[in-house]
Amino acid sequence: MEPNAPPLKPLVPKPPGYRDPTAPPPVRQPLPVRRKPVHLPPSLQKPKRSSCCRICCCSFCLFLLILTFVTLISAGIFYLWFDPRFPIFHLQSIRTNRFNVTVKSDGSYLSAETAIRLEVRNPNGKLTYHYGGSNWEVTVGEDKDTDIGSARLDGFNQGRKNTTSLRVVSKVSGLAVDDGVGSRLKARYRTKALIINVDVKTTVAVGLYSYLLGSVPIEIQCGGVTLKRLQSGEMPKCTINFLRW
Repeated sequence: MEPNAPPLKPLVPKPPGYRDPTAPPPVRQPLPVRRKPVHLPPSLQKPKRSSCCRICCCSFCLFLLILTFVTLISAGIFYLWFDPRFPIFHLQSIRTNRFNVTVKSDGSYLSAETAIRLEVRNPNGKLTYHYGGSNWEVTVGEDKDTDIGSARLDGFNQGRKNTTSLRVVSKVSGLAVDDGVGSRLKARYRTKALIINVDVKTTVAVGLYSYLLGSVPIEIQCGGVTLKRLQSGEMPKCTINFLRW
């Protein structure tokens, strides 16, 4: 220590809260500004239920996909197990008990009585058919332009591997026809060149054990052949049109 140095002052501890008057004032930090939330107009807001609708739509599509898959599998199993086949119809015979064309002073008139037999065959070994009441219409000519009577037949059930013969009688009396048509019908009937047509409208349901799998309307169209071919023993096959009346 130097001999002329002033003595050191002892350090006195500063009391709590002491502030040095020579120190610069403290810098205050600015308070954060609170921003108000911005509300979008309704046109720009996202719908709250968009996710819910999306989930419902996906679930519905998945359900339809599963339902379609199960239906196809069931139909395939049904077809392989039961081997379903359509019924077969043949025009078995047509007999004209009476066919007269009478020429009078005021025109020509047709009177006819026709007996028709229709063969119905069920080729299925595990399925049955249930037919409702049927309406029969008998016409002659290539264009079915002349009606020679109609008939009605009650419904019936047809078992497995069964063949059934249906018979109806149609009648017409005093039907006015053109003179040219009357003479042509008379000549073709005499030579057995008359074309006979039979149309049958009915309903059919498929029987599976004790259950009926619906009922659909069908139209059976037979004939289109001459009376000579029919009377010689030929049995033309009929066509079936579904859902047509």
